[in-house]
Amino acid sequence: MEEKKKVSLYLVATPIGNLNDISPRALETLEKADFIAAEDTRVTGKLLAKYGIKKPLISYYEHNMIQRGEVILERLRQGETCALVSDAGTPAISDPGEMIVKQCISEGFKVSAIPGPCAMVCALAMSGMSTKRFTFEGFLSTAKNSRREHLLSLKNDPHTLVFYEAPHKLLGTLEDMLEYLGDRNIALVREISKIYEETVQTTLANAVEMYKGKNILGEFVIIVEGAKKKESTPLSADELEEEFLALINAGKAKSEAAKELALKYGMHKRDIYEMFK
Repeated sequence: MEEKKKVSLYLVATPIGNLNDISPRALETLEKADFIAAEDTRVTGKLLAKYGIKKPLISYYEHNMIQRGEVILERLRQGETCALVSDAGTPAISDPGEMIVKQCISEGFKVSAIPGPCAMVCALAMSGMSTKRFTFEGFLSTAKNSRREHLLSLKNDPHTLVFYEAPHKLLGTLEDMLEYLGDRNIALVREISKIYEETVQTTLANAVEMYKGKNILGEFVIIVEGAKKKESTPLSADELEEEFLALINAGKAKSEAAKELALKYGMHKRDIYEMFK
């Protein structure tokens, strides 16, 4: 009979607001681990202090994950166990922890998750939007072209869309969503399980006006209604050419214009490029 493999890395979900939301099993895992890898050791330190847990902490975040990842792996090779936590919620979900999980799996270490809070799931449940099928899109890129391409690729997606966004980027993101997705019903959820928890059901157009000139606080989950299926007549070659030339006149390269129209109408970039090259 094959020997049961020992868990080397535990993914421990921590509260996304109220510190009382942590589970007894999560606390037990933090107690038993040889060390804890944390996104911000100061944030995790407060959680550990509340529950009287004293464990060695090592920082592991986006800008040191290559160097610290090797440190963690070496300790696991020595037989130690690590509890990985993010500042809030489930680690490795839109989080640098994804990398260390992949590395552990590639080296044959067993990884196990301790279930708990996840902002995406909580916000979706509170949004009032369809939860039958949804796609989690995480954070949009800060690069303008990447953001545009990402949003255009979702323009015809009928599933509910879920995004994360920081407060200082919220307005710009809402404006881009309005431009590339069109006006839709949305829900804006912030400060989940905290004193100022808020869920706002509105539209993209209204949200843009609502947050203009405002001091925006709190991390946001944005839930966007999926594209509605609509009967439409096929786009004629003349209409497609008109849009293609408009993009060229706006300064886009032919390949870029073809790519944008392909995303918009669900066509192949090569077909459009061949039509008007």
